[in-house]
Formats: sequence, structure tokens, C-alpha cells
Amino acid sequence: MLKRPRRNRLSATTRSLVQETVLQFSDLVAPFFVVEGEKKREALATMPGIECLSPDELLKDVEKLHRRGIPGVALFPIVSKETKDSHGTAALDSQGAIPLAIRLLKKELPSLTLFADVALDPFTTHGHDGVLSEGDVDNDATVAILEKMALLHASCGVDFVAPSDMMDGRVGAIRRLLDKEGFVHTGILSYTAKYASSLYGPYRDALSSHVQVGDKKSYQMNPANCREALREARLDEEEGADILMVKPALFYLDIIRGLREATDLPLAAFHVSGEYAMVMAAHEKGFVDADKVFLEALTSIKRAGADFIITYAAARMRL
Repeated sequence: MLKRPRRNRLSATTRSLVQETVLQFSDLVAPFFVVEGEKKREALATMPGIECLSPDELLKDVEKLHRRGIPGVALFPIVSKETKDSHGTAALDSQGAIPLAIRLLKKELPSLTLFADVALDPFTTHGHDGVLSEGDVDNDATVAILEKMALLHASCGVDFVAPSDMMDGRVGAIRRLLDKEGFVHTGILSYTAKYASSLYGPYRDALSSHVQVGDKKSYQMNPANCREALREARLDEEEGADILMVKPALFYLDIIRGLREATDLPLAAFHVSGEYAMVMAAHEKGFVDADKVFLEALTSIKRAGADFIITYAAARMRL
């Protein structure tokens, strides 16, 4: 035979020379759950190895990851039941866990890139991402609150606000308000294609944000749809998004590839709580080696076209 592809696989050094996709710490963003208070660490039963942290404890963990080369973290709030209401009022509390965490991390780790979630579901009693009206989320009333939430995070020093709600027009509304208030350097990471997935369960357990009425299918995307994601990407790009994102990642590699080919904007992917929890559950049973599976999974996400990946497995990686 004249052509033997195995020649390029015979040794580890040759394989490394011809490797097409290389996963690095600089490709990863670590998500963190933040709770109010001090010296708090609360393990999550459905996500082994992941904890809810108060801002002071968060700083310790983030500092370790940043020293290892992970350039950014994404922050998500844990809100007490007593603080929640039907309109997510606590989202605008300047002394809430996320604003306090942003200020602390930017002061102590100025080289860190910070992403902050912009959505109301952690703050609402009903678990939806916005204000309810006649049983459904009121798009425009919700956007009006999200604008203020994004402005609050920007004023605290966050690098990117990350609207994850899937309301129509929210990227443009946030961009206009940030620019009007002088935060022209605050970026927007848009959850462009966030699907109504069955893989968010452990996340909702952590936030106690399971939907109490109906579901999220009127605003999160149908898992069966691909062209719709391209339309959402065009709209977000027109409205001023700086980075687009696909969520979840592994079941939607075709969407990542499609968006990669359709846009020149940076593209992120969210390796979500369910994708993490399934691997950890199988690992605890002895069915798989979690670290090997995570390496393969994250490499596949990057191979599909993601520029960086938000993943709960970031702290476990040895690259």
C-alpha cells in the first residue's frame, strides 16, 4: 500500500505533531455559584466536587484556577427563598452576592475576565426567567429589568454581562443602556442559542429555581431546531453582542459548527450541569474515568468550533 494513515499515529510525538485540535487552560471558563455571607462552603449533592461559595471563599478558589492559567470565571447567584419574589426584585440589589463578588474579584484579581449571568430565574418564586403575565413571561417588561441588572453588574466592574434569558431584543436594549451610561467597554456574552434542554436539572437544584408553573418552551429554543439558531445569531450580532454562545454543548455540536461557519464573532459553548453530573455519576459507579471523559468531551466541543468553553469540569482538568 502506498497510503498508510497509521504512519502518522505510530508514536506519541508524531501524534502530537499532527494533532488538529489542542485543548488548553486558556480555552476554559469556570462557573461558580455564589451565596451571601462569609466563610461559607456548601457542597451540591447532584454535582460532586462543586460547591456554593461565599465571596471570600470564592476568591480563594478562583485565585488557584487563575494561577493555573484559566483566564475567566462565570458567576451565578444562590438566593434564599425569603429573598425571592414574583418580579425578581433582589436581582437589582447592589449588596447582593454577585455585585459583592464582582467587586472583590476585580479588586484582587484584575487580570481575571469576569462574566456575570443576567437572568431573573434565580430571583423569582416561580422559577421563570422573567415577569409572568397571564401565565407566560412578559418579554418587554422582563427586558426592562434585565437592562438595570446588566447596568448594576457593569457598575461593579464586570467584564461581560451574560444575558441567559432568551428574551427578544434584550441584547440591543442592554447595549444601548450600557453605552448611554458610559460603560462602552463592558461586553455582552449572549446566550444566543439556549435550548429548552433536560440537562439543566442539577443547576436548578443548586439555585432552587425549578419552574413552578408551566415550562420555558415559549422562550428557550426547541431542541429540534437548527435554522432558528442561525436567525438568533444574526439578530444578536446586529444588536451588538460581542460573543455568541450555544447551550448545552455536547448534544448541540452541530449547532456550534453551524454558528462557527455563519459568524466571525467569538463563539462560546456551555458544558452544562447535567453533562457534568452524568459523567460524575458514572465515574462514581466505576463505569468511566471522569477525567478522561471530560478531556474527550471538551476537546470535541472545541473541535466543533467553540473558541472557549464554560465547564464545571475546569478545576479537574490536567492539560
